[in-house]
Amino acid sequence: MIELYDNLILHPKFLDDAQLFLTLNKEIEWEQKYIKRYGGTIPIPRLTSWYGEKAYTYSGIENKVKPFTSTIDNIRKEIENYYEIKLNSCLANLYLTGKDSVDWHSDDEKELGSNPVIASISFGETRIFSIRDIENEELKYEIPLDNGDLVIMMENFQSKYQHAILKDKKITKPRINLTFRHIV
Repeated sequence: MIELYDNLILHPKFLDDAQLFLTLNKEIEWEQKYIKRYGGTIPIPRLTSWYGEKAYTYSGIENKVKPFTSTIDNIRKEIENYYEIKLNSCLANLYLTGKDSVDWHSDDEKELGSNPVIASISFGETRIFSIRDIENEELKYEIPLDNGDLVIMMENFQSKYQHAILKDKKITKPRINLTFRHIV
């Protein structure tokens, strides 16, 4: 376990199991969601699926609840037990290639409470997890996340930083990312 800075923990190879990508990809009910932007509705550049106990809306995208798959629930429990945190929901993201992305944002929806803890684990292709300071956007960090790597954004991280998975034309293989959180 390595604490990088200011409420961000990187745990390399937390679950280093090459089969988890294949299992998750089969179990997860992937959906193409749409967002209102630029005067119209466009597809978000990745596939997603929402699991857990409560519904969740972000960026105007409504996510209806599906019960945890056994694999997602087992991963959730391992993270909870190791880090002694409470997680009751999961946004699954499938980035098919480097054309898929998530733009700069903070997870600061009111359903997450005032100081959310978010655990994000990646499977498949390595992607760069980009971080920038909210007050000084020139202050940026890039962390390559490999298969099985876990990042935990602890309390106060969302109020100080934004994060993103930016487009990368060199990436040709898929990545699954599970972002666990606690919906209040």
